[in-house]
Amino acid sequence: MCNQQRGANQGASLTSAKKTTRRTSARPQRKNAPARAADLPFSESVGYQIRATHRLLQRFLQVKIEPHGITLGMWYFLRALWHEDGLTQRELSNRVGTMEPTTLSAILIMEKKGLVRRVRNPDDKRKWHIHLTPKGQALRTRLLPLAREVVDTAVQNLSRGDVAQLLKGLAEVQNSLSATLERLDDPDHKGAAE
Repeated sequence: MCNQQRGANQGASLTSAKKTTRRTSARPQRKNAPARAADLPFSESVGYQIRATHRLLQRFLQVKIEPHGITLGMWYFLRALWHEDGLTQRELSNRVGTMEPTTLSAILIMEKKGLVRRVRNPDDKRKWHIHLTPKGQALRTRLLPLAREVVDTAVQNLSRGDVAQLLKGLAEVQNSLSATLERLDDPDHKGAAE
């Protein structure tokens, strides 16, 4: 069925390309220019390749940490707290990139497992600070080496220079997207576009 759908989609694209060529036959065009502009093969899609890589890294990490009773959902919160203990729920959400209800659910599960404890802010009763328990802190020495193993396995066929270049390239991709999104979120930018 996938092949039939693919064939149907390709047929539709070819038909559209023929119509475009007929309508614009007075203008010289480069061969395959319209098809190339409308095509983005997975092999050339940075977004697709990053997503596929991320999914594989997560799957491998999950295999490594599950025997220790830790899910991927808990992992990211533990990582953030190992880096900076005592974050508020909101800060933790921002560090991990989750919505606050998702963060609260994870915190409650981790609290039941004895990994974290919530402490109300004495100055602002609306805020809760999340602190690692000794059990949660002790997982760091067991789990971070497993995460390092996942990363080392992922880059085992790359030289140190290649890894540095990969990280630099990913940082540039992130910077470009962040700057673009910041401009789009800027109210002055939106007003200028209208």
